[in-house]
Amino acid sequence: MQPDYSLDLPLPSAVMTNSSRWWSRYRRYPVFSLRWLLGRSLRFGICIGTLSALTGLSFTMMARDIRPGLIVATTLLISFATVCCAGPALATIMRSRRWPASSERRAIMLALLAGIALSFAVDEYGSAQIANVLRHLGSSLSVVPRMDPSAAIVTRLVNIVIRACLYSLLGGGLAWLSYLDERHRWAAWTREKELQPLREQRQQAEWRLGLLQAQVEPHFLFNTLASIRSLVRVDPTLAEHAIDTLGDYLRGIIPRLRDTGDGVASTLGQQLDLCGGYLELMRLRTGLRLDYEIEADRGLRKRSFPPLLLLTLVENAVKHGVEPRPGPGHINLRADRDEERRIRVRVCDDGIGLRPSSGSGTGLRNLREQLVARYGDRAHFTLSSPTGGGTEAILSVPDEDPT
Repeated sequence: MQPDYSLDLPLPSAVMTNSSRWWSRYRRYPVFSLRWLLGRSLRFGICIGTLSALTGLSFTMMARDIRPGLIVATTLLISFATVCCAGPALATIMRSRRWPASSERRAIMLALLAGIALSFAVDEYGSAQIANVLRHLGSSLSVVPRMDPSAAIVTRLVNIVIRACLYSLLGGGLAWLSYLDERHRWAAWTREKELQPLREQRQQAEWRLGLLQAQVEPHFLFNTLASIRSLVRVDPTLAEHAIDTLGDYLRGIIPRLRDTGDGVASTLGQQLDLCGGYLELMRLRTGLRLDYEIEADRGLRKRSFPPLLLLTLVENAVKHGVEPRPGPGHINLRADRDEERRIRVRVCDDGIGLRPSSGSGTGLRNLREQLVARYGDRAHFTLSSPTGGGTEAILSVPDEDPT
């Protein structure tokens, strides 16, 4: 099957070979394409032209006549140009026909072999011309020592093998390997593109299921219901408030986890409200010993923000910071912008602080994976213990809404 990409456009960065320097920049285009051939010919032509000109100049100085120098320079230029460009040019013609893959490979191979054969013929003619110039100059270089016939045959064969190898390398052999590798890289890149949406869907599903299990797991509901049951006897008004808060919390989290559209659309305000519902439930469950603050500019609350990431940080602050510490605890959730105008959210608690295993749990690991999947290196997350104690988690993500 023929790879479905244009021969006139640069290859995707994942497919092209190293092409950052001027000398190799033509490799951005498919091998044996017209743009590739022109770029390659230009670079080889500069080297060939320089070598031919210097050789011709030396002959001119030796003969004190410009004509031998012009003959030698022109002959070398034509010979070297044929060796370096004939095969690739024929292969480019073959590839431009866009035949099926197997036919194209055979046609390109035959074109390169034809280029090698043409190189032999042109080089033989060029060598004869240069030898003729040397004879006219009376140079000792034109004197060929006599050899034993068998030695002459061996020498001739070795010469042919060396030239064949040289013609193969300069005349498109390395390009042939690049051509085959390009097709493999394109096939691998295409498969990766086809599999990436499936991987992302699977990852999104795993994140949703993991967060659903973490936030609506049975023991969380049972403990909350048990706390409400106790409140019913001692403070019915507070119990009613707890039931309303639990209902709002569940209505806020479950539809998002079930969303089958884009699955990730939410605002910072929605995420702060969801965290507020969770903190209020935990305040009721801990006998009102938990206190919390949520601070955010009204305009910032309308900006897009990934769902459920803040909830992971808040839950982490409660479970690993405030709950293990006796007495009252405080959590501060504040959103603003950092120096690079990214949305920054701080979750600070006055709990027991970081321990050796802090930051290695499933929730924070999933959070880091989501940040990399969504933003690459444009998002930042840090976890630290301030001088006054407790833990501070800082999450910064790019503001991707239009200004």
